[in-house]
Amino acid sequence: MSIEDIIAENERRMADINAKFNPVTGEGSVGSRTEVIVHGLPPARLWLPDSMLNVPFIKRLVKAGSVDAFLKSIRSKVNDTERSKVVEQYVRTRCRHDFPFWAETFVFIKAKGGGEDIHFRLNRPQRKLVEMLEEMRTAGLPIRVVMLKARQWGGSTVTQIYMAWLQLVHQTGLNSLIVGHVKDASTEVKDMFDRMIGQYPTTMLYQLGDSYDDNEAKLVWVGKTSNIQRIPQRNCKIKIGTAEKPDSARGGDYNLVHLTEVGLWKTTDGKTPEQIVRSACSGVLLQPYTMIVYESTANGTGNFFQREYDAAKQGISQFKPIFIAWYEIEQYSKPIATIPTTHATADFGDGKSLRSFAQWLYDNRLNDNVSSNRQEPGKYLWWLWEQGATLEAINWYIAERSKYTDHGDMASEYPSDDIEAFVHSGARVFDRYKVEQLKPACRPPRFIGDVYGDGDTGEEAITNLRFKADKQGLLWIWSMPDIPCGKADRGQCGDIKNCSWACPHREPAMEVVTDRYLVVVDIGGRSHKADWSVILVIDRMYMMDGGNPTVAAQWYGHIDIDLLAWKAAQIAAYYDNALLVIESNTLETHDTDRMVDGDQSLYILNQIKYVYANLYARKQSEEDIREGKPRKYGFHTNVKTKPVIISNLVKVLREQLYVERDERCLDEYLTYEKKPNGSFGAIPGKHDDLLMTRAIGLHICYSEMPLPAIVKHKIIPKRTTTITEATI
Repeated sequence: MSIEDIIAENERRMADINAKFNPVTGEGSVGSRTEVIVHGLPPARLWLPDSMLNVPFIKRLVKAGSVDAFLKSIRSKVNDTERSKVVEQYVRTRCRHDFPFWAETFVFIKAKGGGEDIHFRLNRPQRKLVEMLEEMRTAGLPIRVVMLKARQWGGSTVTQIYMAWLQLVHQTGLNSLIVGHVKDASTEVKDMFDRMIGQYPTTMLYQLGDSYDDNEAKLVWVGKTSNIQRIPQRNCKIKIGTAEKPDSARGGDYNLVHLTEVGLWKTTDGKTPEQIVRSACSGVLLQPYTMIVYESTANGTGNFFQREYDAAKQGISQFKPIFIAWYEIEQYSKPIATIPTTHATADFGDGKSLRSFAQWLYDNRLNDNVSSNRQEPGKYLWWLWEQGATLEAINWYIAERSKYTDHGDMASEYPSDDIEAFVHSGARVFDRYKVEQLKPACRPPRFIGDVYGDGDTGEEAITNLRFKADKQGLLWIWSMPDIPCGKADRGQCGDIKNCSWACPHREPAMEVVTDRYLVVVDIGGRSHKADWSVILVIDRMYMMDGGNPTVAAQWYGHIDIDLLAWKAAQIAAYYDNALLVIESNTLETHDTDRMVDGDQSLYILNQIKYVYANLYARKQSEEDIREGKPRKYGFHTNVKTKPVIISNLVKVLREQLYVERDERCLDEYLTYEKKPNGSFGAIPGKHDDLLMTRAIGLHICYSEMPLPAIVKHKIIPKRTTTITEATI
C-alpha cells in the first residue's frame, strides 16, 4: 500500500462521513429510496422511502408530478385550501414511512450545552441503529436489539423516540415500559419523552379531519400511581421503573420495553438482573410492533448484559447486536494540522501534513513499542486504520489517549470494537492482530450432523459408522475423512472400526497416509450452565510438505460423560482410527472453574479402553521405563504442562502455524488472560474449551507425533493392544 493509497482511502472515508443527509428532502437518509419531483410539495425534489411509493395516494401524486395536476386528476378544485389538504395528507403518509423525516419535523430535544430545544436530526450512529430497527419492522418481525454503547452518541435518545414513533404514529394501544439501573436514569429517559410530547402538535395525535382541542392534556396520570402516565388520544401508557425496585419494573400489558444501562444492574432484594428482565419482558408477545431493547455501556465481564450481547452476536437468541465504535461518532475527529504536543513533531514529519502523518502511521504499523504509558504503539494505531478509522479520528485518539495511563481506561470510555468494550483487568495472552489473521480461513461447516454406529456403547458403537446430516447436530465437519478403500463405498464391509491403513479390503499396492488425523477431547459438564465438551479433529496431511495442520471437524455440546466417551471413540474411528487424546486435569491446575463435575478423564478412559486402542499415552521417563512402570493414558494438564502448551499456542498463532475454521474459537483467544496469580484462564463469563483443545492438539501435533507419511499398504493383523487398569 502506498501513501497515495492511504490518502485516497482517507478521502473516501471522510466523504462517506460527511455525505449529505437531509431528512426533510430524504437525500442520504435511512433505507432504500427513490428520487421523485412533485411541484407544490415542500420541497419539490424528494427522495422518498420505496415503501411509501406503494401507497395509492402517493403513487398517483408522484405520477401527476405536481399538487395542482393531482387535484385536477381527481376532479377537485385547485385552490389553497385543497392544496393544503394534499400537503397535509402527504406529510401524514410520509410520517408513517419515514422516521427521520418525522423526527426532524415534529420532535424537539434538549440541545447539548443548553439553549432552546432543537429539532431531532439523527446523527450517523443513530442512523445506523434506525436502519437496523427499520429492517426488522418493515419485514414484519418483532424488534429485539442488544445495544453495546460507546458514549455520547444518543443511543438511548433515539431508542426512546423510535418507540414514541410507534406509539404516536403507527398503532394505538402500544404501551411502553422504561427500566433504568437507578431512578434518575429512568427519569432522564422519560424526560426525553415528556419534552417531545409537550411540543408535539395535538392534531398529529388524531386522524386527518378529526376534531380536537388545542388545550387538551396529552399526558395524564393513571389512578394514584406516580410512575405511569397515559396518552388518552392514543390509548397508550408509559411506565418507568428501576432495577433497584424490581416490583416497579414489573411488566404486564406492555408492547415496547426499553431497558437502559443493563450492564450496571445489580442483584437487589433477592432479585438478579435476569429475573428483573424476565419480569419486565415476559408479557411482550413475539409479534410485529413489539420491541425490546437492552442497551448499556459495558461494565466489566461475566454479567447478564455481556452474556446477552454474546448470545445475540452468536445468533442464538431473538436479539440482534449493535455496537458503535468511537471512530464512527463524528465528533471524535481532529484535523491533522493540530498534532498533539504529547508527541514530538519529528515523529510526524513536519507535524502539519496529512502525508507526513500517513507516512508515520504506515512506517510504524509493526511497532510494538511505546515511550510512555499514555500512548498506544504504532501497531494498534494501524489496526484502527484497518478497522475503518480516518486519519483525523486516529489523530483525535492519540490526543485523547494522553489523558489515561492505561489502555483499559481509555477502552472503557471509547471502545474500538465489541471485544475491547468489555474491559478486563488481566493481561491478554494472545496477540489480537495475529488472532484476526486467522479469521479469513473461518467459515461455516460443509456438513452438520453426527456420526452413528450400530449402538451407543461398546463394540457396536464403532461398528458400521456413518454420518447422518442434521441441521441441529452437534458435529460440524469442514472436511470429511479422506481414506481410500478397496470397497466402492468406504465402510461397505461393515468393519468401520478397522477401516484404516490396516484394512484388509485395500489393495496391497495402495498408498496410504499414516498419522494423519488427531482427535482431542476437552471434557465439560452435563448441564447447560457447565463448560462445553469439545471433540476436535485436526488434519495433519499438509505437514508432510511443510504446510499447516487444519481444523477438520468439531463436536461441541453438553452430554453425559459416558456418552461423551463413546462419541469421542466414534469420531476418532471415523477419522481413520485417529490418535485419540483425552485431557485429564487435577486440582493442581487451579482450574477448578473448568471442572464442574470433577476430573472425568479416568472414567472416560475406563469406558472405551477395551474397544478403542489408539489412545494417547504420556511419554515415559527413562526411570519409569527401567522400573517397568505402566504407561499413563490421557494428556495431563497441570501447573507444569499448561504453561508449556499455552506458550506453544502463542507461538503457533504468532507464526500462523495452523488453519482455524471456527470463528467462535477466535473469541476465546481474545478473552483469554493471565490472572494476577500467574495462572491462565478465560475472563469471567467466557469459556476456553475450544482454546484448550487447540493448545493440547497443536502441542502434540508439533512436539510429539511423527510427521504424516505416505506408505505402501500391507495387510497386517488386527491391532490388539491391551490396556489394563494399572496403565490408566
